[in-house]
Amino acid sequence: MKLDPFYLIVDSANWVERLVPIGVRLVQLRIKERPDSEVRSDIRIARTICERHGCQLVVNDHWRMAIDEGCDFVHLGQEDLAQADVAAIRGAGLKLGVSTHDEAELDMALSVAPDYVALGPVYPTVLKKMKWEPQGLARLATWKKKIGPTPLVAIGGLNLERIDGVLTHGADCAAVVTDITRSQDPEDRTRRWIAATSRWRIAPA
Repeated sequence: MKLDPFYLIVDSANWVERLVPIGVRLVQLRIKERPDSEVRSDIRIARTICERHGCQLVVNDHWRMAIDEGCDFVHLGQEDLAQADVAAIRGAGLKLGVSTHDEAELDMALSVAPDYVALGPVYPTVLKKMKWEPQGLARLATWKKKIGPTPLVAIGGLNLERIDGVLTHGADCAAVVTDITRSQDPEDRTRRWIAATSRWRIAPA
């Protein structure tokens, strides 16, 4: 499986509606601490927008809703992976991405044959407080050797200046949150990310 090298992560359908039409091809909808009814509505809206613009939608954590709403990709953290019904996810035909931060978590992720593995935080991140120190570029290269052809997603503290570093050290794509959502001009920043990752993007056949 080939992932787009630019992986946008946002927390609402409003962001999806705002940025996906610019040319985003891979986006994760990561919603925390909101009522289920709102989450379901955002998933439904985001799915429609992504289908219209040829963008792959990944739903974070809410795997039951992803199945119900006919989505085709879910991302799980380690705690969610331990509680999720992976057989049901696979039975519904969904692809699966899994977060990892250390060797034990990588072993757990590989045990479910994920469609991609994410490693983070590569650099210090302001998104959330984490118990793990920044992984660094060398760790990306090590992870890639361990997972082989499975796509590797780098996440945590990424910006435009760090794209080349992660993509030349084993990552198949760079995931970004705050560098875009906290930018003074998210649309311009998104265009710059798309342009900066263009040489790793394989044109459709």
